[in-house]
Amino acid sequence: MKYMDIHSHTYYSGCGKDEPHVIIDKAIESGIKLFGICDHNYGIGQRKEEYSKLINSLKKEYEGKITLLCGIEISVIPEKYDMTEDDYKLFDYCLIENPDSEGKISEHNLFEFLDSIKIKKGIAHTDLFAAAEKRNMASEEFFKRLADTGTFWEMNVNYDSIHSYREHEYVKRFFESETQQKIIKDSGVYVSIGFDGHRIEDYLGDRVIEYNKKLEQTGVKTADLLF
Repeated sequence: MKYMDIHSHTYYSGCGKDEPHVIIDKAIESGIKLFGICDHNYGIGQRKEEYSKLINSLKKEYEGKITLLCGIEISVIPEKYDMTEDDYKLFDYCLIENPDSEGKISEHNLFEFLDSIKIKKGIAHTDLFAAAEKRNMASEEFFKRLADTGTFWEMNVNYDSIHSYREHEYVKRFFESETQQKIIKDSGVYVSIGFDGHRIEDYLGDRVIEYNKKLEQTGVKTADLLF
């Protein structure tokens, strides 16, 4: 398993502040082997080609030191969703943020929406066991359908000032529950680790490595294998 962090933000996100070299160097220092920069679509705005060109240019610069991915985090709030099929082609993968909340364009047709995205994609910082319950679906069925769309699930291990040092309860439950882990293993869904960093001074590389090791111990498919 390559220790991964495939959810990180730069100054291209309005809530981020650092330029890419700074966060990449920190990831290398922390022992990360697969690192994804994944700025918000509404932060990037009309600069998608510029952003993609920049991040992709860094892949060669850091070759042999770390594997870089060029990602984008997609808001599915109707007024913030601005992605076209050609836009998606600019990126190695995307993360969908909070797709199950009320008023989101993916709320009622989640699997159809995910299936329409033709690049690698994951669902970020979302309790998907709760999403299954909301739909009155058995968790086993929900995750098998998720696997059929080729969607991975993010364990968001953030702990920083931007997020008020709030840990995600769904992540705690997953790592404590052998039942949940078995459902994920049986479904074939891949699982990623992302710190969701916005400030280099908040980045906790040791925490990211710790959760990579925990994930490896569960025996589920790890998302580093997809890249």
